[in-house]
Amino acid sequence: MKLVPLGDKVIIRRLPAEERTAGGIVLPDSAREKPQQGRVLSVGDGALLSDGRRSPLTVQEGDRVMFHAYAGNELKINNQELLICREDDILAILD
Repeated sequence: MKLVPLGDKVIIRRLPAEERTAGGIVLPDSAREKPQQGRVLSVGDGALLSDGRRSPLTVQEGDRVMFHAYAGNELKINNQELLICREDDILAILD
């Protein structure tokens, strides 16, 4: 199944959570926080402006991004956990 976001929406796959702390302690699954970084899988065609044109999105497919902890809506498709959010929920593009 292919997901195509509408408007200024973006589909993101979260990056794997850290398994160890900085001090080397192994974290169990229940203690791990959901990562706030991910890879952009698909982008919409842009926000609709008042004159009918579309404003292009800043992020592109393949970008590694950082987003709000409670951004967007989570869904599970083909055993993959994905996040659909607005471009405004994305804080930064990481290199």
